[in-house]
Amino acid sequence: MKIDTHPVTLVDQVEDRLLTYFKEKDLRCGDPVPNENALSAELGVARSVLREALSRLKMMGLVYTRPRKGMVITEPSILGGMKRVADPRIMGEDALFDILGFRIALEIGISSDIFRHITDKDLDELTEIVRLGIVFENNEYAPVSESSFHTKLYQITGNRTITQFQQIIHPVMLFVKNKFRDYLKPINVELAKNNRLVTHADLLDYLKRRDEKGYREAIERHFEVYKLFMDHRDARRNGCGAPSGKTI
Repeated sequence: MKIDTHPVTLVDQVEDRLLTYFKEKDLRCGDPVPNENALSAELGVARSVLREALSRLKMMGLVYTRPRKGMVITEPSILGGMKRVADPRIMGEDALFDILGFRIALEIGISSDIFRHITDKDLDELTEIVRLGIVFENNEYAPVSESSFHTKLYQITGNRTITQFQQIIHPVMLFVKNKFRDYLKPINVELAKNNRLVTHADLLDYLKRRDEKGYREAIERHFEVYKLFMDHRDARRNGCGAPSGKTI
């Protein structure tokens, strides 16, 4: 019989009851929360347990304590929890590559949103970012140039959560690029030989021409180095060797 290694604790139960209580009382962002004495009596739980449950909600950003004014309901950042744990220094390799794959899929997926919202002002800003960009050999960018260009693309969508995601996973991207630089470099060299490298300037050109289909194909090729690397990594782990035609 499988043993549950994560049993529901009393604090877990009180945390859930607090959320139900807030919903039943229709408490919304900015509304005051009853003090600990009142909540303890209302829920019929010890203050020590209640205090720990409230601490969890504060860490999640659902409750905020104002000095000398008590607690209020707040609207948490959807990705707030991810920001605290997405530290590449403590993440396993599988998690790093899961985030990398998710980032690639997301950036390709927002192509239509970019074309739906992009303005001439956005194009001017992207043009300046590309002009000031620092590019090394084989389509390698300085971290600030890489971040500025892709962050702007996320911002164009108008979706704050997508923009926050870019800010969170940027350190992960840098970590992966630095840790596996010796593996990524020969792939970039091979792509350059086959004229398959897509630069920020190339992507900008598609945006300026309002060529959504061309841009979508180009952004996929822009990330091809990572896709090939992940394919090769999966093949090696499965004992298949490098995929045919994909040189590292």
